[in-house]
Amino acid sequence: MPSLLQRFQPLMIRVTTLICVVLVLVGQTADVRFAAFADPEGGYDVAVIEHLRISVPSHGRKAWLEAERGSWEPWLAQQTGFLGRDLLWDPETEEGTLLIRWSSRQAWKAIPSGQVEEVQARFEQLARDAMALPQAMDNPFPLVFEGELLPP
Repeated sequence: MPSLLQRFQPLMIRVTTLICVVLVLVGQTADVRFAAFADPEGGYDVAVIEHLRISVPSHGRKAWLEAERGSWEPWLAQQTGFLGRDLLWDPETEEGTLLIRWSSRQAWKAIPSGQVEEVQARFEQLARDAMALPQAMDNPFPLVFEGELLPP
């Protein structure tokens, strides 16, 4: 039977992630840190969070989510060290925030950039298709910010 900590750990991670998002949205990006939770074996469930913000206008929100499901979601699920992600949307700024949890910075950074570029190209193609935009058009959801949240 799992311990109390093990049963509530996913909830604690989500609550901590939500707190980080709120702090980021109110402009505290420079000082936000994510405290990793130790597991019983002494490792960490989350060692780093990849933090991205992209421009997502209201009329493109559904297309963004559809493109994510058809590209990044299945690809990330196959990556070593990937623990999960949260997609959030701010209607005031019309930005999507992506918080991608990794077991280690090393696992995240070991992914070849060529693979990332291929998945990004697929994401952009799916987004343009969903919005009936010309394929020659630039990324319909450009990157606004990228960073990482680390344990202290």
